[in-house]
Amino acid sequence: MAERPSWELSSVRNAARLLKEFSVADRELGVAELARRLGLGTSTVHRLLATLTDERLLERSPEGTYRLGLAVHELGASVAPHVGLHEAAMPAMAGLRHATGETVQLAVLDGMDSVYVERLESPYTVRIFARVGTRLPATTTSTGKVLLAALPADELDARLARWTPERPTPHSITDPATLRRRLREIAERGWADNREESRLGVVSVGAAVRDGAGAAIAALSVAAPVERAAAGTLRRYTTLVTDAAGVITMRLRAAAGG
Repeated sequence: MAERPSWELSSVRNAARLLKEFSVADRELGVAELARRLGLGTSTVHRLLATLTDERLLERSPEGTYRLGLAVHELGASVAPHVGLHEAAMPAMAGLRHATGETVQLAVLDGMDSVYVERLESPYTVRIFARVGTRLPATTTSTGKVLLAALPADELDARLARWTPERPTPHSITDPATLRRRLREIAERGWADNREESRLGVVSVGAAVRDGAGAAIAALSVAAPVERAAAGTLRRYTTLVTDAAGVITMRLRAAAGG
């Protein structure tokens, strides 16, 4: 398949950036404001808006501003389970951040990536900067490893057969045998850690969140700079994050009537 021209990929990226500017606080936005936020020319923004409106991803108000269209709401219905996860998780995440003072994250597994779907930032000046939607190799994160460890054996085998190891730091696991051994340990104890495997200077601990049927559908983690996370601190965080993941699991089961 021929590669698409770089300008086409740039247009797709800019369209995605434009859509993400709309929020509960900014339900309607005009051309000039979008151009300012995106750092694009007004003619470029006009073209993007026209295309997105044609595709029903946006709609134009009588006043000339734009808002999210019906197609976005239709797409949103397909991610409704994550809305339930958000509602179940946020109180426990807020409590976990209060108890630790560190960044708290909720992630799901997509192939061999850990994708962050919720995040509460640490109040400290020195923080772990990232954003919702960030993808990291699952084998380098506590959330990813705990979710891989929860997979049925045949599913794990299938994913590892397609695995291309990545090594963002010298501590990252790249050997399949080592990874399998680590995942067995994680499955037995019920939590995972990340000791500077995704980013130097950052450690985390994570535990699985399960749905009403007992399947691991997400993972909760606490991440901190290594200088704030001594061994005793990490042990305390492990207990707290495991308990908080259990609370979210119970809320999901209650919502499902289980």
